[in-house]
Amino acid sequence: MKHIQALDCTLRDGGYCNDCHFGFENEKKIVAGLMEANIDIIECGFFMNTVTYDKDHTRFTSLDQVAKIIPEKRDGKIFVMLADHGKFVPEDLPVYDGSSIDGLRVAFHKKDMLGGLEDCRIVKEKGYKVFVQAMVSVSYTDEEFLELIRCVNEVEPYAFYIVDSFGMMKKKDLTRLFYMVEHNLKDTIKIGFHSHNNMQLAYSNAQALVHINTDRDLIIDSSVYGMGRGAGNLNTELFLEYLNENADGKYELKPLLTIIDEILSGFYQRNPWGYSLPNYLSAKHNVHPNYAGYLDSKKTLTAQSMDEIFSLMDDDKRVSYDKDYIEDLYIKYMATGKVNETHLTDLKEMVYGKSVLIIAPGRSIVEEKEKIVQCARYDADVSISINFDYAELDTDYIFLSNLRRFRELDTSKRDKCIVTSNIPAVDVYLQTNYKTLLNDNNAVRDNAGMMLVKFLMQLGARKVYIAGIDGYSTDPNQNFADEKMTFYTKKAVFEAMNEGMTEVLKKYKEEIEIEYVTTPRFVVIE
Repeated sequence: MKHIQALDCTLRDGGYCNDCHFGFENEKKIVAGLMEANIDIIECGFFMNTVTYDKDHTRFTSLDQVAKIIPEKRDGKIFVMLADHGKFVPEDLPVYDGSSIDGLRVAFHKKDMLGGLEDCRIVKEKGYKVFVQAMVSVSYTDEEFLELIRCVNEVEPYAFYIVDSFGMMKKKDLTRLFYMVEHNLKDTIKIGFHSHNNMQLAYSNAQALVHINTDRDLIIDSSVYGMGRGAGNLNTELFLEYLNENADGKYELKPLLTIIDEILSGFYQRNPWGYSLPNYLSAKHNVHPNYAGYLDSKKTLTAQSMDEIFSLMDDDKRVSYDKDYIEDLYIKYMATGKVNETHLTDLKEMVYGKSVLIIAPGRSIVEEKEKIVQCARYDADVSISINFDYAELDTDYIFLSNLRRFRELDTSKRDKCIVTSNIPAVDVYLQTNYKTLLNDNNAVRDNAGMMLVKFLMQLGARKVYIAGIDGYSTDPNQNFADEKMTFYTKKAVFEAMNEGMTEVLKKYKEEIEIEYVTTPRFVVIE
């Protein structure tokens, strides 16, 4: 009869949510809580030679470092780390002596199969339990997967994993791969399963393995609170409860609830993980989840647009994340729209040599609305709002580069809309070229405010008065005059956008006079 082992990967996979910055004391508390819960295998973090060690992070460069969070009394638990092929040197591992981790999970992509398995062979020779993590298992053809299994048999590791890296496996995919492994893998090797939750199938797939007809020993991965990149992982607390009720599990759930309450809930509030439409779409197209994160952080795309971008991706770019590639693809997609500049000459006559007030939707436009009204009345010759209709003032134009904001706008305002060419629109005043308004800072390359300032420079405006370009607080609820415009993203993204706007506006100020009407909180103009 099969035996099922639970492997918790919170300190490793969960590290994608907080840059592995759990804090040293929290690392020890999590390990202690997992032991108290009776978890069979505890993954402590990443093992790599490409970083600088910090005890508050779960990226380790030596086994002595990770040993500091492993208790002396192990109660039969197995402690492991994960190492990516190419990011560690297996020859440098000390011979296993029981003072630190017991095993190493070696992860590799299909293109690196032979090198990854050679890593596994060396690690095993050093005396450690070896877990073979063939990432994106569905990327192998049946013939390739059988060849992988044959090579794994030669290494004879502790466990061989089916890895649902992108969270897109259906039950039929899992069972197809499982029975290929079941019928061809040496009996001495355990079968593992690592899942992600992009399609909300991690829990049901784990249940399917619990009830599958096999005598094999199984290892099923999970993380407390589902903490993991993007859509997250199988929830440890849910899965262990299921094992207790259906597979003679003897796990304690209360320690896991304490971990959630005292440690993980704080990380979740700062950078939430879990099911989302972008993560679903990335799984649907079998692409790396970081692509979904990148496109979602733009906050300019509809779900349909994101779906179309994923469909345009080259097959050889889907498995490994390439930021430059997705940036170029995003720009190409956004630049494919039509241009209609029938009224460009009229607009240029309105703006050339004049002062223009631009009004973004930052919260300062509520707090300092009198300044804006006074500027429009006495100082500015033309007024333009950005991605919204400003209720306090009947602006001359509305500039839009965001399709979502365009769709939200009252259709009666279309006749004064200046839109960029990425927006499919009719009956607007002017549709200008999206690509010509981009800047060189990736964080704000197509930020609407930066695009409008550049457009006004192209039209020959003399001066720009700015209201509402405040920058971004890391508390998203503090950013917009209208709470319906609020969006959520990582703290690092907000910070990069603030730095980007500061840099771009400083550069633009060398070419056009810029004056702030409202007080920016996070953008600096020297």
